[in-house]
Amino acid sequence: MTLVVAPRERVIHNADVAESFYRLAELLEIEGANPFRIRAYRRAAATIEDLSEPAAALLARGETLSELPGIGEDLAGKIAEICRTGRLKALEELEARTPSDLARLARVPGLGPKRVKVLHEVLGVNSVEDLANAAAAGRVRGLPHFGPAFEQRLLRELQAPPPETETRLRISVAEEYAAALLDHLRSLPGVGEAVAAGSFRRRRETVGDLDMLVSGPASIADGFVDYPEVAKVLAKGPTRVTVVLKSGLQVDLRVVPAESFGAALVYFTGSKAHNIALRRRAQGKGLKINEYGVFRGEKRVAGRTEAEVYRAVGLPLIAPELREDRGEIAAAEAERLPVLVQRADLRGDLHAHTRASDGKSTLAEMVEAARALGYEYLAISDHSKHAVIAHGLDAARLSAQLDEIDALNDAGPGIRVLKSCEVDILKTGKLDLPDSLLARLDVVTAGVHSDFALSAADQTARLLKAMDNPHVHILAHPTGRLIGERSGYRVELEKVIAGARDRGCFLEVNAHPSRLDLDDVHARAAKEAGVLIAISSDAHSTVGLANIRFGVDQARRGWLEANDVLNTRRWPELKTLLDR
Repeated sequence: MTLVVAPRERVIHNADVAESFYRLAELLEIEGANPFRIRAYRRAAATIEDLSEPAAALLARGETLSELPGIGEDLAGKIAEICRTGRLKALEELEARTPSDLARLARVPGLGPKRVKVLHEVLGVNSVEDLANAAAAGRVRGLPHFGPAFEQRLLRELQAPPPETETRLRISVAEEYAAALLDHLRSLPGVGEAVAAGSFRRRRETVGDLDMLVSGPASIADGFVDYPEVAKVLAKGPTRVTVVLKSGLQVDLRVVPAESFGAALVYFTGSKAHNIALRRRAQGKGLKINEYGVFRGEKRVAGRTEAEVYRAVGLPLIAPELREDRGEIAAAEAERLPVLVQRADLRGDLHAHTRASDGKSTLAEMVEAARALGYEYLAISDHSKHAVIAHGLDAARLSAQLDEIDALNDAGPGIRVLKSCEVDILKTGKLDLPDSLLARLDVVTAGVHSDFALSAADQTARLLKAMDNPHVHILAHPTGRLIGERSGYRVELEKVIAGARDRGCFLEVNAHPSRLDLDDVHARAAKEAGVLIAISSDAHSTVGLANIRFGVDQARRGWLEANDVLNTRRWPELKTLLDR
């Protein structure tokens, strides 16, 4: 194993900036700093995560970051500092005066920064070992808001072996790394085509590593290891290089001649099961297929393009998102492949937030941004009152917002603003706003934001009860999962899908990269049940509207066509569908 010292400064990604701000907020909370200051860092981190391009690229173009939602002059300066130096002085100073293990303690399930602060100040806890000793001695239970039950749960967490989990990046984060790698590769002499293949190209929700494929000479391998973010070279040859980036992400590069590029792209894009099925089909036709081409005996008969490879085995080109061996080869053979939905098919966004609840942009800013995207309509779906942490709207505040939307529509903004709300589904299945107010809305999106620990039967009954309300149109993020952070609540999705069909309701593919909920399998199940899907951004800022593309990717993986998606309709047809 050889350590490679990068010859240039590392590339700074949005994930790096966001992580610095999240860590700063966490340490400030442990220190007991002003809550508004802490919240500002977290909101700024979320804004940076939502950007559709790197903050470093915006700075290089001379753009003013202080114009971004939730980013003032001070925060813009800190972002520029991170992008310029790879460091944040304020964070380094805070880390220097905070015991190193306190931040790690804050990530113990059930604790969080506020409880860690109490443990540190009252019991002198500075490490995981200190905490385990204090809990074992029964000293934790006496603290306010802790208690014996919490102490026992804490002991179980501390004694449990760490989970063996593979580190995977959300697709949005992987996209940043892939884009920077492709920029570097395309700058090298002799590079023809360059593509990020593998699960990334299939648009999986998370990516464990990156498979980069280029056509050109073997010298590309030398240029690749000079990439500034390379920390280690695990293997290097003229056609294959494996490196680990400073972020810990493994990247595999394959260099192939132009005449083999299509075959290599098929080979390195499809899942293992898809590739096996394709090879078997080729064998049945007396052919051999591998990353170098399609061969009859020693003669290459195809390989330059993907379409050429599939055509050689008697199939039309199969979209990358479908290459999972879930029936796509049989569908291709029968000429029944879906014409997958595209971003251009969407006529509007049915789930977006403003500053009225937990968003970062004003109503006018969100509407103008949606109009600039070419949308015909945008639903303003701020949270309802039960979502206290999201500053949810009570009946009076929502009513005032609806009047504001009516006035905005009367002024003719060039886009129809739909009156909506993300209404909380209470534990009983009832909604937290009266029907008289819900009747004023164009579209009601209902979602679960509490009581995740219910049994699957009770959670399912809760969702079905909510959809019984004739004012409910869309079930938001139907499993409540946060990728890499929180598993979805237990629910019988097959019953929920059938219930939506029977009640004339719709399900959401929430496009936020941390949700992507429904997943691809259940999106396809909804399609097969005849339930339309709303692909919605769940944007909390103007820049967040661009995340809808991740929802389109998820829908494509679920075999959805334009007609399977609710918001591909023009407003008159959509209005008819929303009339329950």
